Amino acid sequence: MVKRRMADTNTNTKEESQKMDAIPLLTPYKMGNFNLSHRMALAPLTRSRSYSFVPQPHAALYYSQRTTKGGFLIGEASGVSDTAQGYPNTPGIWTREQVEAWKPIVSAVHEKGGIFFCQLWHAGRVSNYGYQPDGEAPISSTNKPLRNDIFNKEASADKYPPPRRVRADEIPKLVNDFVIAAKNAMEAGFDGVEIHGGNGYLLDQFLKDKVNDRDDEYGGNLENRCRFPLQVVKAVADEIGADKVGVRLSPFADYNDCEDSDPQALGIHMAQSLSQLGILYCHMIEPRMVTQFQKFDTKWSLTPIRKVFNGTFIVAGGYNRSEGNQAISCAAADLVAYGRLFLANPDLPTRFQLDAQLNDPDATTFYTHHPVLGYTGLSISSR
Repeated sequence: MVKRRMADTNTNTKEESQKMDAIPLLTPYKMGNFNLSHRMALAPLTRSRSYSFVPQPHAALYYSQRTTKGGFLIGEASGVSDTAQGYPNTPGIWTREQVEAWKPIVSAVHEKGGIFFCQLWHAGRVSNYGYQPDGEAPISSTNKPLRNDIFNKEASADKYPPPRRVRADEIPKLVNDFVIAAKNAMEAGFDGVEIHGGNGYLLDQFLKDKVNDRDDEYGGNLENRCRFPLQVVKAVADEIGADKVGVRLSPFADYNDCEDSDPQALGIHMAQSLSQLGILYCHMIEPRMVTQFQKFDTKWSLTPIRKVFNGTFIVAGGYNRSEGNQAISCAAADLVAYGRLFLANPDLPTRFQLDAQLNDPDATTFYTHHPVLGYTGLSISSR
C-alpha cells in the first residue's frame, strides 16, 4: 500500500511538473465542441499547388505534416464558385471533383487526430477576365479597379481590370454560393468552415468604406456595409450550425487596396454582430500587419474587439514564440494562428516546446507550383 501511494505520488509529481513546464501556447483549450491539445493554429495559407483549381494528392502530406493530435488547422482559401477565383492553382469547393479531391486530404489530417476547417473565399475584384466565366469582368461592391495588390505593388489594368458592381438582386445568389460551399466542405469531411472576410477580397470590399461606394442597402453607413457579409455568415451558420463556423477579418489592413476610415469601429461592430450570431470563433489579423509580411508600430489594438466577442478569439500577424506565449498568458487571445513559421517548420509545436532552432521561411517558394520544393520537402526536427 505504501509503495503504491509512493508510486502514485511520484506519478502525480511528474504530471504536475510536465504541466508546470508547458508553455502557454501548448496548454489545452476547449473550442466549442472541439478539445484542442494546444493553442497554436495553422493559419490559412495560399500555396498555389491545386492545379486547375482542384486539390492535389500532395496536399494530404502537406497538411498531415503540420497536424498534431488535437491541433487546429485552417485550410487554404477555397473558392466558393466559378466567379470566386483570382490566383492561379488555388483550390475550390464548388464542384463534385473538388469535393472528392478534398476527402483524402481531410482524412489524412483526421488520421493524425487534427481538427480541420475549410476557408471559404471569394476574390471579388482581385481577379481578371481570365478567371471569370465567359471572360466577364470580376464582381465587387464597386466598379473601381485595384490600385495596389496584396503585396502593395501597383496593380496593372491588364491584371486587375475594373470590376462590375454587383446588383442588389444578385446578393442572394452570392450568399447561396457560400452556403453550398459550406455544405460541400462538410461533405468532404471538414469539421467546420472559416468564412474569409478579410485581406481585401469580396466580403472585405463590402465592409471597407474606401472601396464600397454604393448608395443602396449594401453601402453607405456601417450597418449597410456589414449587411452582406453578415448575411453570408448567418446563412452558413443556419445551414451547418454556428458551432462549426469561424470568420476571419482584417479591419486594420489595407491589403489589395482595401482600407477603412475607422477600422476600430468596423472591427467592434462586426465582432458584436458575429457574437450575436453565436459563431464558434473570430479570427483577427493584428493591426501591426499593415502590409502582409511586415510589422509596423500602430496606435490600434485588438483589445476592444476581443472584449465584445464571446466566442473563441484567434489572433494572427507575425507572432513568434514569445509573443504567442504572452498573448495567451495575458488572455489577449485564446489561440494564435501561425502562417509562415508553420509553413517552414511543419513540426512547429514541437520546436516551440523544445525551444529548438527554426527554419527560415523562403518567400521564393510561397506561391510556386512545385509539389515538393518549399511545400512538403522541409526538415522536421528530431525529438
